[in-house]
Amino acid sequence: MSERRDYFSLSRAKPKKRTEISGVRIMFAAILSIGLILVLNFSGRIAATQPMQQEYARARAEIDQLEREQAELVRLRDYVRSDAYVQQWARGEGKMARVGEVLIVPVPMDSAADAVATPSVMMADLQTTPPEPETWQVWWSLFFDTAPPTGQ
Repeated sequence: MSERRDYFSLSRAKPKKRTEISGVRIMFAAILSIGLILVLNFSGRIAATQPMQQEYARARAEIDQLEREQAELVRLRDYVRSDAYVQQWARGEGKMARVGEVLIVPVPMDSAADAVATPSVMMADLQTTPPEPETWQVWWSLFFDTAPPTGQ
């Protein structure tokens, strides 16, 4: 029995080791938690900038397109201000010719047939002004502020 007692006494005699939290472990836990907070914060900010980057890309594309359109309009404005455009317009749409040149305007065949038939219609007498009212109708309108009676 003494052996048993020795066994129990030895096991009791050993003090249990307590795991103490050291200062290094506390610092490691604090750095780890701060790092985790920063990673979550930065990932949230990166996710929040995605729509802004898409909007920036859309606005940049629109600006580039408007700059190209502006360049084309400036080129067209400069051409319209030039002598070449004035000459082209005068000869084409303005039906003008230089001194010593003869202006030839081609007339399509269908238009020639219409041009012959049109003058007979245009020669009819048309009255374009209303008939003059009689004197008594003018006085009636002035005194009574109504239209004069008709003879019908």
